[in-house]
Amino acid sequence: MPASPQGAPFNPSRRRFLLGAAVATLALAGSHGELASGAMDVERMRALMLERHGHDGVLVIEAWLGLLHDLQHRSTFERLTGVNDFFNQRVRWVEDIQIWGKEDFWATPLETLIKGAGDCEDYAIAKYQTLKTLGISGQCLRMIYVSARIGRSDIIQAHMVLGYYKSPAAEPLVLDNLLPDIFPASQRSDLIPVFSFNSDGLWTGGATSSLADPTQRLSRWRDVLQRMTLEGIL
Repeated sequence: MPASPQGAPFNPSRRRFLLGAAVATLALAGSHGELASGAMDVERMRALMLERHGHDGVLVIEAWLGLLHDLQHRSTFERLTGVNDFFNQRVRWVEDIQIWGKEDFWATPLETLIKGAGDCEDYAIAKYQTLKTLGISGQCLRMIYVSARIGRSDIIQAHMVLGYYKSPAAEPLVLDNLLPDIFPASQRSDLIPVFSFNSDGLWTGGATSSLADPTQRLSRWRDVLQRMTLEGIL
């Protein structure tokens, strides 16, 4: 998906293809709180990261857990900005093909952090899961596929951002790897929503009810949930 201003050159034709493929797939088819860590297995995560990545893996886990500790009693907006900053600053934008040798791969937060690199889906997934772990209801969070206009050009690319909805009908705040700050959707005229999803549903256009089970329609989302479970995050 689109690179940050410092990222590698992007491939517009490939992005338009991916957006079209995403649409075709669809056609076929808390304010304050404690850590929502009841299902999280920290020791499993530490052991797995140590086994796979040695000391570097342990450092990644500790940095992520440190973020959770620092933000758990902060306001909702402080948690949103803290998580947005954490991943935007720690993760470089790099094409999936360069990281994973695949055209399109959705990584878990730990996979993204150990690589220190990812594309727009990886940023959105990492922020989504981290905010859920911080106690923000998944009903308030959606990953949003958009058509993004790049800079002042006429180039349109497929892109993914994370949206925070204070209520189901509210205008979302947009967390994006392209910009350091969080803005209401109405101030992001460069983004045109295509569809959105979270762990509970999938929406198209301005629909207020879910179209389908996202794990049935989005195989990559199903795969990343399975890997997060194996890692101990879920």
